[in-house]
Amino acid sequence: MAEHAKEKQVAVNRKAFHDYSIEEKFEAGIALTGTEIKSIRDGRVNLRDSYAKISDDEAWLMNMHVSPYGQAGGYFNHEPLRTRKLLLHRREIRYLAGKTQAKGLTLVPLRLYLKGGKAKIELGLAKGKKLYDKREALAERDAEREIERAFKIR
Repeated sequence: MAEHAKEKQVAVNRKAFHDYSIEEKFEAGIALTGTEIKSIRDGRVNLRDSYAKISDDEAWLMNMHVSPYGQAGGYFNHEPLRTRKLLLHRREIRYLAGKTQAKGLTLVPLRLYLKGGKAKIELGLAKGKKLYDKREALAERDAEREIERAFKIR
């Protein structure tokens, strides 16, 4: 995906790329409270161990940790691990629901970014990797590094 000048990347889920093979990517908005968007703009968010699920024709983001905002009082702050609603078109939600139920795929958040002042999340329709797939990917990466080093020396 091409980076746009108006996009500011806030968080990346590196573990998702290690544990899953990504088949398709989708962009979704997130319904947030005031203190949550302020914390996200400060970069105080963690996508590790988070996932998305679809229930009752709605998409939900689970386990995304957004740290409480420092300048807000305890009364106005949000709960760090609350379930957040994802903003997708109805046809996208139905498509994703069909894929996750029929093929056993998972919805994994890949990265969180700000686009035009709004927080967006890139979801990946992912299939879990087996242990030998992970080893294979690591071996390929190491081989590519060795090739790059050889070219740099010459």
